[in-house]
Amino acid sequence: MAFIQIIEFRTARADEIEAVLQEWQSETAGRRSAQRATFTQDRDSPSTYLQIVEFPSYEEAMANSELPETRSFAERLSKLCDGPIVFRNLEVRSVEEL
Repeated sequence: MAFIQIIEFRTARADEIEAVLQEWQSETAGRRSAQRATFTQDRDSPSTYLQIVEFPSYEEAMANSELPETRSFAERLSKLCDGPIVFRNLEVRSVEEL
């Protein structure tokens, strides 16, 4: 079953976070199981961001989390945030193309 993780955080350092994301993508090329990532900013709360990451399954998402580069990314991300990071772990029940 497909799996999506949403990572929600607040920061005044979005450009730095995007740079760290780019580094992670380069470092994990060919080894990560994440299939798609969308970085978003809340229009109603501009310092709030959500990273939406899609995986083929929960198991593959957890394997991705175990990569040393992913652990390093998570540590660096937390230092750039203005408060705690919230993770949402979602099993995909259906997808409709509208």
